[in-house]
Amino acid sequence: MKPTETAATPPRMIFRQVRMQTPAKPRARPPAARATTVTIDGSGAEPLAAPSLARPGRGSTTNPAVRFETQATVPFDDGWGALENCFGELAPLETVLIRDNSRTAIARNTSPDVGFDRSINPYRGCEHGCVYCFARPTHAYLGYSPGLDFETKLLFKPEVASLLEKELRRPSYKPKPITLGSNTDPYQPVERRLKLTRQVLDVLLRFRHPVSIVTKSASIVRDLDILRDLAALKLVHVYLSVTTLDPALARVMEPRASAPGLRLRAVAALQAAGVPVGVLAAPMIPGLNDVELETILKAAAEAGAGRAGYVLLRLPLELRDMFEAWLREHMPQRANHVLSLIRQMRGGELNDSTFGQRFVGTGPYAELLSQRFEQATRRLRLNTRHSEIDISQFRVPDAPAAMAEAQMSLF
Repeated sequence: MKPTETAATPPRMIFRQVRMQTPAKPRARPPAARATTVTIDGSGAEPLAAPSLARPGRGSTTNPAVRFETQATVPFDDGWGALENCFGELAPLETVLIRDNSRTAIARNTSPDVGFDRSINPYRGCEHGCVYCFARPTHAYLGYSPGLDFETKLLFKPEVASLLEKELRRPSYKPKPITLGSNTDPYQPVERRLKLTRQVLDVLLRFRHPVSIVTKSASIVRDLDILRDLAALKLVHVYLSVTTLDPALARVMEPRASAPGLRLRAVAALQAAGVPVGVLAAPMIPGLNDVELETILKAAAEAGAGRAGYVLLRLPLELRDMFEAWLREHMPQRANHVLSLIRQMRGGELNDSTFGQRFVGTGPYAELLSQRFEQATRRLRLNTRHSEIDISQFRVPDAPAAMAEAQMSLF
C-alpha cells in the first residue's frame, strides 16, 4: 500500500523572551546516545551503551554536549537498570522559541566555493530536524547542543525586516543577490506563525533587491504573490531541496520537512506562476539515497524545474558522531556500508572541509556520482537555460513616515 503523504502537523510551541549572551553560561547536557560507554566494576566486563534519545517527530537521536563547555555528562548504570528506567519512555520534546536580539540582518561570507557573499537567516536552529544538516554545529555558538537542541530550541529575529531595511539604506551598500536558506530553512514550520521570511521578501521587493531562496518546505507557495512580483522584475531564483522520493525514508531522515510529493507540487506551482525554480538533490548520501539521483532529477524536470544541482553529504564537527548514531539506530544493517562509502569519498575520513572538494568529494565513487548527474541533466535538458538576476534595478524607496520622523528627531 502506497504511503500517504501529508504535511507536517504544527507542534505546540512555547514563546520565551530571552536575551542572548555570548559566551553562554555552561550547563549540563543529557547523555549522548551510544556515544559513551562505561563498565560497572572496571573488570573488563561488557560496557553499557547509553540509551538512545530518539523520539517520534525528531531527527537526532543524541544531544551532545556543547564543544566549548568545560563540563559534560556521561551515562552511568549501577547495575539495577537505572538507564532503562530513566530513558525507557521519553516524553515528546516541545519546540521553544527564543528571541534573538541580533543587531544586523545580513551575514557575509568569503568562501571561494560558495556562489554568494551574503545571506539572511530569520531563524537559527531548524525544526525540520534533518539529521544530516551541516548547520547543526553552529548551534554550539549559541550555547546549545547541535543535537535535539538544534531542532527544539529555535531563535527567531523579530526585527529582521527593519534591520534589513536599515542596512539597505546605508549610502555605502552595494547590491548583490542575497540568499535565504543558506544555513537554516526560512520556511520551517514556525514561519507559518511568525511570517518573518515574508517580511524580508516584502522589504527586498520594495528595494528591488535580488534574492535566491533554498527550502525544503512546500509552504513557500504561501508567498507566491510576492515571489511572482519579484520574478516579473527578474529578481528571484528558488530551489527546492529534494533528498528522496521515498516518504518512509524522508519521515525518519527529515521528520518535519514537507513530504517529497508536496515539494514537487510546489515546484510546479512556482513554475506555473513564472518564478524561476530548480531542484537540489541534496545531500546525496552514498549507500542510502544516491541510488535515487536520476529519479529525483526526472521528477523535478516533470514538475517544471529548469535547473538542478546536487551536494554530497557533509559531516562537520559533532555531526560525524551524530549521523553515525542515527544510522545505527535506524539502519543498523546498512550503517557500516554507508560509512565506508563516505570515507571513500572523503579521503578516508568522514568529512573533508577543503574548499572545492567539500561539496562533491573525491575518489572513484565521487567521480561516478558526478558523471551520473551530468548525464541525467543532459538527458532531461536541465541546466540548459538560466534566468539572470538583474541587480541594476536596486533603488532606495522613500523612508516610511515613522522612520523619517525618528531620523529628524535626532536633529
